[in-house]
Amino acid sequence: MRILLMEDHDRLAQTIVKGLDEFGFRVDAFATAEDGINATRSAEYEALILDLGLPDRDGLEVISELRQRNIELPILILTARDGIDDRVAGLDRGADDYLMKPFAMKELAARLRALLRRPGRVLGATLESGNLRFNTVLRQVVVNGCIVPVSHRETGALELLMRRAGQVVSKRALEDALYGLSGDVNPNTVEVLVSRLRKRLDEIGADCSIHTLRGIGYLLRE
Repeated sequence: MRILLMEDHDRLAQTIVKGLDEFGFRVDAFATAEDGINATRSAEYEALILDLGLPDRDGLEVISELRQRNIELPILILTARDGIDDRVAGLDRGADDYLMKPFAMKELAARLRALLRRPGRVLGATLESGNLRFNTVLRQVVVNGCIVPVSHRETGALELLMRRAGQVVSKRALEDALYGLSGDVNPNTVEVLVSRLRKRLDEIGADCSIHTLRGIGYLLRE
């Protein structure tokens, strides 16, 4: 799950990036409204975490602009403003939820999952393909009722493929979802990751498999 973060406090932003990674979210962080808004023009995100006190623009203006452009991604406000009027204003502008600073990382992750489980959103609590089940909350892979170990990065790839089971997932989509803007990727990174995951599925006895459509992408099916 690729998440956009607009937060100008560098230490907090890095804490969120690192903390949400443990819950299966890939976060692209920007310190200004301008950079964050520009990112929505070149990448697809599942949700936005927005600090209201950005240095170049008020977060409420960011919400208004995104909604005027018909960008419907869920928006979760992070704010240190304790006045009820500020929170109501954010919700009235089109935000979906808010969280007061300071906060616990597990609550932030839970709020995101709740937003993404709403009707029409991308997140289901449990994904299934044949005898393979994936619990998106606990980040557990289960085969024939038994929890099996799968590496963190392979789990992320498996989740994306299971969400689109029977559909082709492009190499670029996997790169964007798993690595974001980190730059920690080379031309063979995705191929190697999918190869490891395919081998792992075979080892754990999953009766679904990953098929490569050369030059197009990857497809998971029973």
